[in-house]
Amino acid sequence: MRLFQALRRKAEVVASIPKHIERFSKFSPSPLSIKQFLDFGAENACEKTSFVFLRQELPVRLCNIMKELNLLPNKLLVTPSVQLVQSWYNQSLLDVLEFEDKDPEDQKTLQSFVDNLINIRNRHNNVVPTMAQGVIEYKEIHGVDPAASQNVQYFLDRFYMCRISIRMLINQHSLLFGEGTNPAHPKHIGSIDPTCDVEDVVKGMYMHNIHPEASQDKDPDKLIQVFYIPSHLYHMLFELFENSMRATVEQHESSATYPPIDVLVTLGEEDLTIRMSDHGGGVLLRKIDRLFNYMYSTAPLPRMDVDRATPPITGRGFGYPEGESVERLPVFNKSAWRHYCSNQEADDWCMPSSEPRNMATYKTL
Repeated sequence: MRLFQALRRKAEVVASIPKHIERFSKFSPSPLSIKQFLDFGAENACEKTSFVFLRQELPVRLCNIMKELNLLPNKLLVTPSVQLVQSWYNQSLLDVLEFEDKDPEDQKTLQSFVDNLINIRNRHNNVVPTMAQGVIEYKEIHGVDPAASQNVQYFLDRFYMCRISIRMLINQHSLLFGEGTNPAHPKHIGSIDPTCDVEDVVKGMYMHNIHPEASQDKDPDKLIQVFYIPSHLYHMLFELFENSMRATVEQHESSATYPPIDVLVTLGEEDLTIRMSDHGGGVLLRKIDRLFNYMYSTAPLPRMDVDRATPPITGRGFGYPEGESVERLPVFNKSAWRHYCSNQEADDWCMPSSEPRNMATYKTL
């Protein structure tokens, strides 16, 4: 009897998910800036204030993007990997909603909330490669349809921006009020380093690799320090170094040594620039437009390894993230809905389907 009641209760909870998505997706997310994160964490960090904000804001951000997820082509939605990602988001939404009516003055509630946030963060660690695997599963069975590709591109840009924003909120709260200050980085405010040494992050990234080497020429009198999240910078550099190193090794596989990868870091009045130069052969001009397309990659397709903690991203067409100091968050509204419902018209440019033919075989008119 108890088992029956438990199963019935679980079924009711799962059945309530669409109602929650419909409810919270009517609200727009509240974008924050790094300055707001810093001011809150450094001056007046209040766990109760953060708790009350997150128990409303997290469902809003989750449900806005979950609403769009449901509008993807059904043949993509039913792939095992996308189904798994969807189940993660459903469970995380339910986990947060458990605190909707809880007392923010109760210390046990606050601690339980931190524990739940850490579980949610860990649950979503492999969202990017798992979603990428779903796209691969879809392509292998159904090919690449222009209209579907357009919708997938639009959705994933928004999906990953939303994911970054959610993890940022979770990390800030859990680091400030749960996990505590990292002894190795006592100046960090949550996950933000007010004096992030960009060159040290660059060096720390490539030190994990053996070949090819990256040259360094650091002037101790010209430190480049910025307000930034080191883990975000590390991830972007990892993607760039990985592509650069793979291209260099492939281009010079018969050589006894590999040419170095040169990295230049410069700080302007408004921008920080990291330039990476290699001898990997470059990218064909006609393929440059595809570099930021999630359905395209120059690397061999990998397979998910259930025994591997972090599945590979190389070969999935994923990487090259972008970021701004103020969050730019997706919101589900009529404009977003119309994007998924509209059909892409035929391209008004001629696109060759194969390599250019040898023009010498054509007779002169």
